[in-house]
Amino acid sequence: MAVNAPSITIPLCVDLNGTLIRSDLLFESALLLIKRNPVYLLLMLWWLLRGKAALKAHIASRVRLNPAGLPYNRDFVSWLKAERQGGRSLWLCTASNEHLASAVAEHLNLFDGVIANDSGVNLAGNLKAVRLVERFGEHGFDYCGNERRDLAIWRYAHGAIVANARASVERDAARDSVILRSFPPCSRTWCSVLRALRPHQWAKNTLIVVPLLAAHRAGDQGALIAVTLAVAAFCLCASSVYVLNDMLDLEADRSHPRKSKRPFAAGDLSILTGFALIPILLGSSALIAAFLPVRFQLAFATYYVLTMAYSFDLKGRVIIDALSLAGLYTLRIISGAAAVNVPLSFWLLLFSVFLFQSLALVKRYAELDLMRRQQQLRAAGRGYHVEDLVLLQSFGIASGYLSVLVLALYIDSPAIQTLYQRPKVIWLLCILMLYWISYVWMKARRGEMHDDPVVFALKDRISLMVGLLALVTVIAAI
Repeated sequence: MAVNAPSITIPLCVDLNGTLIRSDLLFESALLLIKRNPVYLLLMLWWLLRGKAALKAHIASRVRLNPAGLPYNRDFVSWLKAERQGGRSLWLCTASNEHLASAVAEHLNLFDGVIANDSGVNLAGNLKAVRLVERFGEHGFDYCGNERRDLAIWRYAHGAIVANARASVERDAARDSVILRSFPPCSRTWCSVLRALRPHQWAKNTLIVVPLLAAHRAGDQGALIAVTLAVAAFCLCASSVYVLNDMLDLEADRSHPRKSKRPFAAGDLSILTGFALIPILLGSSALIAAFLPVRFQLAFATYYVLTMAYSFDLKGRVIIDALSLAGLYTLRIISGAAAVNVPLSFWLLLFSVFLFQSLALVKRYAELDLMRRQQQLRAAGRGYHVEDLVLLQSFGIASGYLSVLVLALYIDSPAIQTLYQRPKVIWLLCILMLYWISYVWMKARRGEMHDDPVVFALKDRISLMVGLLALVTVIAAI
């Protein structure tokens, strides 16, 4: 809320990280480097020994940041544009490296100059205050900031503009300076954390229960406890990977109409929060896994290694990315069998590989089809081109129908006779699967598929009805 109208003759100095953008250029650029090669994480620790400014300089010299994709504080930027149009002088003043800060300033075309880090000085807090006083004089500038360390600058400013700051920071700023305007922060932190964990994706981990149900041991209390722990471990582990994926995919997600609303891409959650969430989630999942059999722990470790390989490399490789996703689904079934010590069925594994390969290709098809509708030539962060759509559809439908063939061969095998009193009823599953796979691909072809088929299935009325009929069929056959 404005309490004193600022004069256009007083320069307006604008902080970048957390104020102009809802993120931090240090973490944004560091993630680009880590994504290129995780070994850079160790190098960053070495660079940090020479000071924070040196760290930022080393990182900035090795990355190409896209300033157009950053999560800008839109209301604040609109106000800055109005101030600029009114004839006011604007300066970007930041502790970010000068190379990256200049790229942001050039993109926005709002600022008369940039005051930023060189390789030897980290321009934050008192050091920034000294630099601004030297340049504009004491009380000769207004300053826009958001952090507690900006209090040292507001003491020497003519007036304070508080953007995206906590209430306690704004209260303290009011003691040392006149608050000219305030832009409130997003107050849905816990909601954003929950969204970043993607709890809707936990439905995939119900696959862990499949071996228990297939072995008809649902009444075994010990097995139920074990499989519940296994599901919990996978949910927490998967969420840690989702957080990491979202952080590594910031640039690609920001160019996507739906993924751009994810908490990290939109700036609703800081990257620092993500770095804190990953070890907490992963450590909790490992602790739970420690109470389960060694075979489960090995499968669980394999799952995590494959997810990390997918995050850093495999997701950008054509076809291999879909095979990896299918493998991750299948590993859930393997882990479920290991958790309750039931033998793995060759038929079940083969069925899952073909089915989930089809669903993985649906996911890629939907993403690529959306890019085509937006007249883009390729999916950001992927190796696919729009001309691959026909092939992806052919591969996906073939894989889905092969899963039905495997199911039919399993139903016709002697093993089915020992598990079901009325095995002929199970044949209805083949009809239901044929229908659902055809239905899913028809939806994808019409552009009506969510980019994740699991989310689609959980929300789609027909998919839920097919699932209910499949459950009734299995119960009737027992």
